[in-house]
Amino acid sequence: MKPKVSVIIPAYNAENTISMTLHAVLSQDFPKNQFEILVVDDGSIDNTKKIISKFKKVKLISISHSGPAKARNIGAKFAKGKIIAFTDSDCIPKKDWLNNLIIPFKDKDIVCVAGTYATLNKNKLIARFVSYEIDYRHEKMKKSKIIDFVGSYNCAYKKSIFRKFHGFDETFTVASGEDPELSFRIRKANYKIIFQPKAVVFHTHPDDLLKYFRQKYNRAFWKVLLFKKHPKKMFGDKYTPRTLFPQIFLSGLGILFLILSIFSFMFIYFFVLLVTLSLLLDVEFYSFLWNRDRSLAFLSPFIIFLRNYFSLVAIFHGGLFFLIKKNLNL
Repeated sequence: MKPKVSVIIPAYNAENTISMTLHAVLSQDFPKNQFEILVVDDGSIDNTKKIISKFKKVKLISISHSGPAKARNIGAKFAKGKIIAFTDSDCIPKKDWLNNLIIPFKDKDIVCVAGTYATLNKNKLIARFVSYEIDYRHEKMKKSKIIDFVGSYNCAYKKSIFRKFHGFDETFTVASGEDPELSFRIRKANYKIIFQPKAVVFHTHPDDLLKYFRQKYNRAFWKVLLFKKHPKKMFGDKYTPRTLFPQIFLSGLGILFLILSIFSFMFIYFFVLLVTLSLLLDVEFYSFLWNRDRSLAFLSPFIIFLRNYFSLVAIFHGGLFFLIKKNLNL
């Protein structure tokens, strides 16, 4: 009997987390003979493969290090299920995750389902902030009957659709941008994608500012390639607020005036005005935070300003990088 669902997990140097992930997937409240688990080891140089091999009910596929997009695509080639579900090697799905993720496919028009996060390390201030950022965006996604943004940490596709669109774009060589890129293509073809908030995986988020800004820098860098492929999405999608890029632009302009203030103090006023305007664009998020965590609500303007600064630098870096790469035909 062929499995109904194939759960695919890309793994790279995941020795500290992969065991918890696999135990959680194997413990799903879902008929055991109706799903299979495939882990694609993406050229790990630690004990990841050794740990995976101890799980007899898990199929291990090994490839040279190529990035999660290719790892997931390889997994999909070997998948026997009509539905392929994805999670990450540092996620811990809830016991009812797979069942809730698959239920919406009873509607034959639905080709992809996206789930959500729950945060494991909410006791850490910055991790809690990241968690609220995601919660805020997912609360808005709940109001949409159809979405266009899917995160590969928690999602499922009809295999026929996944293959029709040739899976994830492997020019994204890191875990950033390849998942919404695929969902943008699918929605452009007018297929139905929905958000399923009952499908939950636990995850840890960056727990200090340096890790958080590094993550934001990386994502902004790869968004240059994402928006090069889908320029209309620069103005927002069902996950990303439409105010994000105006915020980044105003913050960047503010920093320019701050630099110019070495020539004239009057530029400080322009700096304060532009930064204030950029922060006011996020007033709805501040309100969301205020009702949940007032200490973070007070700190959030500082965090958001620095986030915008790092994102702006990353966008310039990414733009230059991909421009040079294109001109050199790399």
